[in-house]
Amino acid sequence: MSGDGPLAAFGGYGIELEYMIVDRRTLAVAPIADRLLLAASGSFDAEIERGPLAWSNELALHVIELKTNGPAPALEPLPAAFQCGVRDVNALLEPLGACLMPGAAHPWMDPDREMRLWPHEYNAVYEAYDRIFDCRGHGWSNLQSVHLNLPFADDHEFERLHSAIRVILPLLPALAASSPVIGGVLTGLMDTRLEYYRNNARRIPSITAAVIPEPVRSRHEYEQRILAPMYADIAPFDPGGILQHEWLNSRGAIARFDRSAIEIRVLDIQEHPRADIAVAALVCGSLRLLYEERLASLAAQLELQSGTLAAIFLDATREADRAVVDDRRFLHALGFPDRKAQLREIWQHLCEAGALGAGGDAAPWRASIALILERGPLARRIADALGPAPGRGALEALAAGLCRCLAEDRPFLGLG
Repeated sequence: MSGDGPLAAFGGYGIELEYMIVDRRTLAVAPIADRLLLAASGSFDAEIERGPLAWSNELALHVIELKTNGPAPALEPLPAAFQCGVRDVNALLEPLGACLMPGAAHPWMDPDREMRLWPHEYNAVYEAYDRIFDCRGHGWSNLQSVHLNLPFADDHEFERLHSAIRVILPLLPALAASSPVIGGVLTGLMDTRLEYYRNNARRIPSITAAVIPEPVRSRHEYEQRILAPMYADIAPFDPGGILQHEWLNSRGAIARFDRSAIEIRVLDIQEHPRADIAVAALVCGSLRLLYEERLASLAAQLELQSGTLAAIFLDATREADRAVVDDRRFLHALGFPDRKAQLREIWQHLCEAGALGAGGDAAPWRASIALILERGPLARRIADALGPAPGRGALEALAAGLCRCLAEDRPFLGLG
């Protein structure tokens, strides 16, 4: 996080929302993020400031990121700020025949044919990724996520925050999955983006590992146990050291010591910013309960093995809210009664434990979270709307509907 010095835990929030740019008529991806930034700033700068937000490029030329311009002190003003940013972007895209589309994956994009790398500032990094990993796959070029950055002031806060995040990560697809369709078909997974994400860097397994990070108790241990092996493994492929930075780490949450924050990466983007910030509010509140040891002790959290958490996470990518957990230690760490439960029930339990209002007012988020808990995450609502074997017409209706939800700041309730 930026500022005069490290913020204390939960002292600020960094939110990054990634959106697809699509052709307004065909809804195919439109690789024109550079033209958008040129129209906004008069240059091909990779990042521009727009009041409370900043806009920046991503690896794929059809993706634009809107993010808080530094750490935000509170979440409550952010839905309006991001919605204003969406309107501004869409206004600039309209003369270019394009608009923004939400969702974690384009329903029918062919990445082998349609992928275009960002060609301007920072391109050397993207070219290195492409050379080593081949970025034409869905997991590199067809994925949009939310990154949630949470600060820590010292090793003590880092240990407690990192431990809490490890416990919560397996639950996140139950709230945020939005990618049941890729390549024109329902994949059978609620969070297909994460299935591709966890296999992106399989050529060098230490980069992503099991997605769930290992338990560590200090910056020194993190650097020795996670970063050093990763840098050593990629060095033969990256002799110039272009990628040997902490952002190479592709676990589901990564330490960003350069800004004294931990970045959570496993949240799919939702259909409008209010839903994204509501999910972030519930996640942050749940983390606060764990951080303050109001659900379980730090020792109990640290005892949870990455393999156990990774197995729950994989079930969540497949079944989202309906995935079942019966691991007693995990359930006890969340203060849940001693019985198996669906992830939807666990999130309901966390809400009842006060997670939604733990960091402020719960009222702005209740409607969005109630929709998710009652009707499932966006992925389930999409799958229910499409039916078992959607044709191209249904997929186009879905894409158009998602674009309208984003532009009009409303939830996705079906194709009608």
